[in-house]
Amino acid sequence: MSQPRGMLSRLRGVWGSFWAVPAAFATGAVLGAILLTALDLRLRLPLDGFLPSGPAGARSLLSSVITAMISFTALVFSITVVAVQLASSQYSPRVLRTFLRDRVTQATLGTFVATFLFAMVVLAALPGRAEARLPALSLAVSMALVLGSTGMFIYYLHHMTALMRVSHMIATIGVQSRRSIDRWAARPTDPTGSPDGPIVDVLAAPATGVVVAVDVNLLARLARRYGCALTVERIPGEFVVAGMPLVAVHAVGDAPPGPVDATLAGQAVEVGVERVPGQDVGFGLRQLADIAERALSPGINDATTAVRALQEAHDLLRRLADRPDRPRIVQDDDGTVRVHVRRQSFASHLATSITDVRRAATDQPRVIELIDSILADLTTAVRPEHRPDIQRCQAASPVADTTGHR
Repeated sequence: MSQPRGMLSRLRGVWGSFWAVPAAFATGAVLGAILLTALDLRLRLPLDGFLPSGPAGARSLLSSVITAMISFTALVFSITVVAVQLASSQYSPRVLRTFLRDRVTQATLGTFVATFLFAMVVLAALPGRAEARLPALSLAVSMALVLGSTGMFIYYLHHMTALMRVSHMIATIGVQSRRSIDRWAARPTDPTGSPDGPIVDVLAAPATGVVVAVDVNLLARLARRYGCALTVERIPGEFVVAGMPLVAVHAVGDAPPGPVDATLAGQAVEVGVERVPGQDVGFGLRQLADIAERALSPGINDATTAVRALQEAHDLLRRLADRPDRPRIVQDDDGTVRVHVRRQSFASHLATSITDVRRAATDQPRVIELIDSILADLTTAVRPEHRPDIQRCQAASPVADTTGHR
């Protein structure tokens, strides 16, 4: 059973897909070629010294452009596939999204496809008579697109080389995670509370997958329409199985609420096939922990990469240390709670970033010492209610000696 998707979810999926930018480039190239070839019939541009002297020369030029762009496009795909395979095997399968969502890769592929299609349309519009006028502007644009594609190809090689470096990848995860923290993590000014009424109904998850996002505004409209309060039982980033309790319906006041539309509630709680940045604040920490654990595995044994991942996680944990463990609340003007959505706790972030990595660092004293220093620093910046979580991590932290034995 597939989950019903709202318009916002569909737009987010299209915008985040790999094909959206190349498709936009291709559509623009076809439309532009048609308009320019039609406009060439009305213009007389002084481009005779820079363009082929007749239809035969123009056909030869455009045929060469088409052949070259097919080769370029195949090369871009090959490099991208190799980069994805290396990232998956060496770092973590969860970092593949960084490559697929990379706009430079999408723009490069789009430029090559646009150049190919533009030349195809112009080639089809060439006149058959030797004395006929050539579409001078279209041919000039074709040559400009070839030059642009060459520049994009050179920059793409440089960009992919930088993108495959582990330090760049870790920094990119950090940027995405900081954006998620600033937008979705709890603030000290956020309201608190929970629905007061009893649970009168429970809506099941419509599909199996990971909770990607929760549209609290849509849930609030549903709660007001049916005279109830809604509690989302699953946190963004948590895995659910079809049929599991997903949304609890609470009574508000003495009047019994109406039956909530399960389809609309399913659209408000988006379930996908994988974790994504956004409301899932802990996803970046999970990626960094995966990179560190993979680097500490016996087959790789790269403590330097694990240290770099922990340093980035340290920055994220420090930003989360002064955030309270408060749910997302939507209230009416009179203070009635309409929507209640739990957030990931600071303790869960610590478990992901510290506990999991420490288990893999049994023979790496440098990593153990860094973890201890991170916990000590967090103690100075953490909210009082989070201090017991850090103390539990410190109590479980092994002390590494200089020989690497514990």
